Amino acid sequence: MAVEFKSQVGPSFGNNFNNRVEEAVGSAEDIWRAFHEGRFALQPPPFVGYFFLLEDCPKVHEPIAFSEPHFSVDPALRGVSYAKRYEVFLERLRMEKKYSATCLTLATNGLPPEVSFPSPALNFQQFAKAACDYIESYLDSST
Repeated sequence: MAVEFKSQVGPSFGNNFNNRVEEAVGSAEDIWRAFHEGRFALQPPPFVGYFFLLEDCPKVHEPIAFSEPHFSVDPALRGVSYAKRYEVFLERLRMEKKYSATCLTLATNGLPPEVSFPSPALNFQQFAKAACDYIESYLDSST
């Protein structure tokens, strides 16, 4: 079982978004390659989780300007905010089975922080349930 925890605060959301995407995809590819090459011995497929905490501030909710000098922008990412881009990205990671479960958490940078989950499919409850279900099935299979 492996869970990657990442976070991002402003002000440079653009460069950091691209870096987080590259890191998440690369980490998942490394884990699954190792599993498929038998480096985890005779273990069942691992639970691979990705938990992301994004600063909830006005800038992450503003539509992002885009240009298409060389190729067209994915329609799901065209003119949406960074918060929405993270939502689309994390949903795709899960749907494409790069990660067993993903969670997108937004939190304000204040005391106490206000915490929200912009997507029911990416909230902490579903993330924790997927992890618990995995652990339960692992324990059942080992008895």
